[in-house]
Amino acid sequence: MNTLVMNNSRLGIYLRLGRVSNLPTVWTNVLAGAIVAGSITGRPLSIIHTLLVMLAISAFYCAGMYLNDAFDREIDARERPGRPIPSGQISASAVFAIGFVLQVAGIAILSYYGTWAIVCGCALAATILLYNVWHKGNPLSPLIMGLCRALVYFVAAASVMMVELTTSAEHSLKNTGLFNTTVVLAALAIWAHVVGLTYAAKQESLNRLGSLWPLLILALPVLLYGSRSVTSWTDGGLALLMLLALIAADIIAVRLLITRHIAGAVPKAVAQLIAATSLLDALVIAIAGGGVAAVAFCLCAFVMTRVLQRVIPGT
Repeated sequence: MNTLVMNNSRLGIYLRLGRVSNLPTVWTNVLAGAIVAGSITGRPLSIIHTLLVMLAISAFYCAGMYLNDAFDREIDARERPGRPIPSGQISASAVFAIGFVLQVAGIAILSYYGTWAIVCGCALAATILLYNVWHKGNPLSPLIMGLCRALVYFVAAASVMMVELTTSAEHSLKNTGLFNTTVVLAALAIWAHVVGLTYAAKQESLNRLGSLWPLLILALPVLLYGSRSVTSWTDGGLALLMLLALIAADIIAVRLLITRHIAGAVPKAVAQLIAATSLLDALVIAIAGGGVAAVAFCLCAFVMTRVLQRVIPGT
């Protein structure tokens, strides 16, 4: 299906609003979070349960994209009049309704996995809403966006652990394993990747020393997992290969950001970094001992995202 058809068909409008080309990256977020949690609990990965959580997170992601267009409709009318709402292809009220329904659907699916999964799901929904309400003109908005992705890891981990709240919150936190160092480290890595790419994209130029600081945040996942990738050979060097793939993808994007004066360079760089999220997930999975099949899934997701972004814009 070509881009023109996608832009004008009813289905195309819904797909564009949801930025569904980026969905493979949230699927790999879920897979990575589930595998990390499984490495802690020793429970085997359930394909059915993982797919259901992927469905829930897909609903949250699309909800966030819908709400983003709905809240930004006045700005889009000035800066991007071709977007579905300002162009009159769909009403703002309909987009708001779909966004909130998708959030409720995501929480409903997570309700099967215990109280902590619901708590994490509600936190994700609230953070998505906070970002969309308060991202324009807010210098801290990339931190909030990064938190959205980090919470996906916690949602996935909670669904694997399927833990309940106890009468003592302190006792519950200590015994769920949800805030285990391994889970927190993985969530921190994905948070840094998203924060770094967002701040880097906002810089007017990357040819001055003072504007290079976002790249340090973008490099944090490499620093967090670099030494572990080099020293871990039990997987046949798989983690090291994923580390190199992530570095290569980041370098390609940074080169585009440096040449931001060329039309379309920044959107291309951002799309590349969004897709590279799956490469980071592959690295996390390799370090956690998730196996070749799970890593291969992440690599396929990276390629799928890049292909879909050619038809449905990811930004």
